Amino acid sequence: MIEVRALHKRYAAVVAVDGVSFRAEDGRITGLLGPNGAGKTTTLRMVTGLVRPDSGVACIDGVDVAREPERAKARLGVLPDARGLYARLTARENVRYFGELQGLGGAALERRIDTLFERLELAPLAARRVAGFSQGERTKVAIARALVHAPGNVVLDEPTNGLDVMSTRAMRALIRGLREEGRCVVFSSHVMQEVSALCDDVVVVAAGRVVGQGSPDALRDAAGTRSLEDAFVALVGGET
Repeated sequence: MIEVRALHKRYAAVVAVDGVSFRAEDGRITGLLGPNGAGKTTTLRMVTGLVRPDSGVACIDGVDVAREPERAKARLGVLPDARGLYARLTARENVRYFGELQGLGGAALERRIDTLFERLELAPLAARRVAGFSQGERTKVAIARALVHAPGNVVLDEPTNGLDVMSTRAMRALIRGLREEGRCVVFSSHVMQEVSALCDDVVVVAAGRVVGQGSPDALRDAAGTRSLEDAFVALVGGET
């Protein structure tokens, strides 16, 4: 479970996140939705320990990310907005390196990588350097890296950004599979269709604040609209 309580973050005169709170449960997909500059990525960076909040708390399975970052990160798999792969390493070397950072090694780690590469259809690319990979191929390697230590909680920042139709379908199937395995999944997206199709719960953020949360149906009902897109526009006050 991922729990966020009253997170605040300011950069000079700009308040990026202003009291964001939400809870993402195990076995459910929680979508973080908002216009550009709403504070989604900054919130996720605080959840994953990349940015320290000015105030408030982010917890992974009850572990405070700011106070016990190593314990929290061991329970978390992250696909960041910048995929951050090492271009001179092969796909397998990238994933193996992160597995070793999580304390894994030997034959058990290699079997886990094999399983992930088969699931993500990466096996033919395993021995190739990622420097020449397409964006979709890079995203798949970054997903394998995020899942190599079998975390119970997964954070995905714009997981289908730049993917073609087939890769997008495969990514959505993977996200559903994570939910079926009982994991907590949090992802940000600008694609309303994706959020409607995947999310059990949605947190809508605008100007650094939560302006609505609940199931897609509950948000539509509360806004009195027929589509999630119309509900979103109503909630953010036309800031799209």
